[in-house]
Amino acid sequence: MKERTLALAGVFQATELVRQAANHGTWSGYAASSSLHSLFQLEAESTAEIYGGTARMKLGVETMLAVLQGDNRYTESLRYAVGLLQIEKKFRKSSKFQATVGNRLEDISAEGAELEQHEREDLQAHEISALYTDTVSKLTPRIVVSGRPQYLKNERTVDWVRTLLMAGLRSATLWNQLGGGRFELMFGRKKIIREAESLLMS
Repeated sequence: MKERTLALAGVFQATELVRQAANHGTWSGYAASSSLHSLFQLEAESTAEIYGGTARMKLGVETMLAVLQGDNRYTESLRYAVGLLQIEKKFRKSSKFQATVGNRLEDISAEGAELEQHEREDLQAHEISALYTDTVSKLTPRIVVSGRPQYLKNERTVDWVRTLLMAGLRSATLWNQLGGGRFELMFGRKKIIREAESLLMS
């Protein structure tokens, strides 16, 4: 249950960061690094390892908890999360897209090794943004990100929005692999809330 809750928190961390970027032009770099990190961890031993540790998932756990408890401030984050969970089903059925994404992410993970962390991450986000456009954005229903035009015209912000959506899809896939689904969200909400609260206390 803990692993599943963390995976779902991964979806909400990514979508809350998308909301921040689209509306404010800035986002939590610490949390975004964790989401980016998750895209390159294909052979991890545990869910926590995929994100670089549970401490780095605080934003996702808090957002998920707020949404499950009916907090209306996160309606956009929830809308993107629902969209990602829908797209994940289509992505799972496309072995072509899965292979393309897997191979490209492997290449991208090795890029910019000589750069400072923020420069390397911006470079990787730029490459993942192009990958997202070539693959995930062709699946329906397309996720339409709403926000302020001045931020959504900024190339770096757009790169990160697409990268974070890709990371959210990665977490949605993980949620499914760990046995999560609509039934779990409808009837297992209390368990998820309890697990999320204990994650915040640990």
